[in-house]
Amino acid sequence: MLSLLVLAAGIVLVVAGAELFFDGLLATASRLGVSAFVLTVVVSGFELENLAAGIATDIRGFPNAAAGTFLGGTTFLALGVAGIAAALRPLTRPLPRRTLAWAAAAPMPLLALGLDGRLSRLDGGILVAWFAVALYGIARSGAVADDEPRRPRRFAIARMLVGLAVLSAAGELVGEGLRRVVVHLGISDTLLGNTAIAASVEAEEIGRVAVPAREGRGDISLGNVVGTIAHFAAFNAGVIALVRPLDLDRASRYLHLPVAAGSAILLALLIDRGRGLGRRAGLFLLAMYGCYVAAAIAASA
Repeated sequence: MLSLLVLAAGIVLVVAGAELFFDGLLATASRLGVSAFVLTVVVSGFELENLAAGIATDIRGFPNAAAGTFLGGTTFLALGVAGIAAALRPLTRPLPRRTLAWAAAAPMPLLALGLDGRLSRLDGGILVAWFAVALYGIARSGAVADDEPRRPRRFAIARMLVGLAVLSAAGELVGEGLRRVVVHLGISDTLLGNTAIAASVEAEEIGRVAVPAREGRGDISLGNVVGTIAHFAAFNAGVIALVRPLDLDRASRYLHLPVAAGSAILLALLIDRGRGLGRRAGLFLLAMYGCYVAAAIAASA
């Protein structure tokens, strides 16, 4: 009962925090004179809770659970979060093809560096450097003038930062509620990291993507997803490897790593083909995520 109450409280805070963050984001972009999409890409992916979870699990001797925070996290974003958001409300504002190409390419260095079963400190440095390149490419290629400008509001930046703080706290509550249930099931650290931990830590991302979609700003919704994918697959992976190199097991190398890279490509292709994400595409992404979770469970057996 306590776990359910914690979970419910987290969901309520997710919605409230997402509303506040979105409102503050648009006001901040208007005040600074920049595209809301660019600000979204830069700000949304810096999720300290995900990075902290990865570093903590790696230091405690669970490298594959740590890898799951960015591998499973990337898959959850591309398939689960985007799928849920599109199923609830079609994301009708497409992204430029160059932006989609950068988004699809963001996890590729991680795939190349991780296939040998180890992410060294050198690999970590390369990934952090690649992150700067990829983030710049996504932001620059997707920078367009907003056609629905809002007048600057007082405390715009403060509203955005408070919204982020509320979202982070909400994610912690949702994650704690989920982890209390999952931890008692006795699953492997690789499966736990790539599914339960990755999804629970990123639970607030659903609200951050769904709220702009409801307001007709599918471009900001998709900007949240592609920007955070670049953060996870490059910045978070690189920083965690710099703190302590990661040795990846077979499931991480041959399932979670290629699926994370492939999910970003699949998302980009669907957005390009459909000029956004419709409900059918969203349901398809959710079905693919269900298949991934089933494969992850089978691989850990």
